[in-house]
Amino acid sequence: MKTLVIGLDCAAPEILFHDERLANFRRLMEAGCYGRLESIVPPITVPAWMSMATSQDPGSLGVYGFRNRVDHSYSGLGVVNSRSIQELAIWDQVAREGKRAVIVGVPPCFPPRKVNGVSVGCFLTPDTTRDVYTHPASVAGRISNLVGEYPVDVKGFRTERKDWLKDEIYSMTRKHFAVIRDLLSATEWDYFQFVEIGLDRIQHGFWKHHDPLHVDHPAGSPYQDVIRDYYLYLDEEVGRILEMLDEETAVLVVSDHGAQRLDGGFCVNEWLVREGLLVLDEYPGAVTPFAKLPVNWGKTRVWSEGGYYARVFFNVKGREPDGVIDPGDYERFRDEMKARLEALAGPHGGNMGNLVYRAEEIYRNVRNVAPDLIVHFGGLHWRSIGGVGYPALHVRENDTGPDDCNHSQFGSFILAGAGVAPAGEVQGAHLLNMAPTLLELGGYDVPGSMQGAPLRRLAPAQAAAAGFSAGQEEIVRERLSGLGYIS
Repeated sequence: MKTLVIGLDCAAPEILFHDERLANFRRLMEAGCYGRLESIVPPITVPAWMSMATSQDPGSLGVYGFRNRVDHSYSGLGVVNSRSIQELAIWDQVAREGKRAVIVGVPPCFPPRKVNGVSVGCFLTPDTTRDVYTHPASVAGRISNLVGEYPVDVKGFRTERKDWLKDEIYSMTRKHFAVIRDLLSATEWDYFQFVEIGLDRIQHGFWKHHDPLHVDHPAGSPYQDVIRDYYLYLDEEVGRILEMLDEETAVLVVSDHGAQRLDGGFCVNEWLVREGLLVLDEYPGAVTPFAKLPVNWGKTRVWSEGGYYARVFFNVKGREPDGVIDPGDYERFRDEMKARLEALAGPHGGNMGNLVYRAEEIYRNVRNVAPDLIVHFGGLHWRSIGGVGYPALHVRENDTGPDDCNHSQFGSFILAGAGVAPAGEVQGAHLLNMAPTLLELGGYDVPGSMQGAPLRRLAPAQAAAAGFSAGQEEIVRERLSGLGYIS
């Protein structure tokens, strides 16, 4: 039996399951099972797609976001790449049992993964015109002959040029699906997985026009249907793919997380400065990114990295170079900081609704250098702003450019095809359930390292390391900043 995984980055269940026009998605829903899919903490593209593929949480992978501390220094942040994650993925198990896989655009996939089959790089690929982004390398020539220059993302999509942005996303996605159809028909495969990043990009760019609850929603906007129309376009592309499959293929449509409105940003390092927890030699005269601040590490106790969520780090004696927090006081101090972050008020008073996590309480293992606390400001209705120099703690503008939405904790899944009974809506599904489910469906062994259980055990709802050169890493770092993943 073959397995096809259609990855739709950021697919929102509120749209995917309730738009009557999405005929092909609804056909799959009626033929199998579907439901909201709980993501990992944090619900972010990296590491979520690899958590899905390995059925291991971020702590067990040792990857907590796009950038991770490589050591306990103050500047040791490395951009994740395919070599950062060595744990056994579903396509590795397929290869162990003598079968072939094709993976396209599954982050992180640069350098391209050496699978038993074909792999094509994801949006972290610095430049497809200069870098080897496929395995085997010869596949790049085939792609070039088919679509010309292969776009892994829309450059500069944080923009107010909305007509341009819409056209660029569609152009990119059409090329992606042309390549996917070609690989489906011309390549030998038993397991095929791709991730389309265009849905994430169009929702970040147009969510305020779509969502009447958005703080900046413009009534009567000419862009109010852009997001729903893109879902309809994806439905049509999926329909073309389904026509290519035989009856012995299982199909999973899945997202790494969902989408929700973004109300603004909370200036976490600004707050830490005002609270005397982050000490600067000189306060900046203008808004300044954290990396360029003159931090007095001998007096600083806490700092944070910005992005869609906050990674909060403590300056601990014997762990950091100039640590000031006594190790014996660590747990008391962490409890205090957790309580203070949870008690923060919103811009108009009242509790902000922050969710604050300790790594060892949410992950089975905690590997590499984990944040001391992970914070979802306002349940991710607010992003984390890392710079200092703001006149207020709550800001409407974004430090990485225009952005209408953040990620939500629940994405989507639809499972249908060979071996899948028509069970309808399913409750309680988690991203970590997906790989064991697919392996079991395909007749493969489920590795003991996988943490999730096969989906059949859940109840129906009605029943109740080094991979980039210095230049390449700088390209990707700038791209991640522009995309809003880091600040």
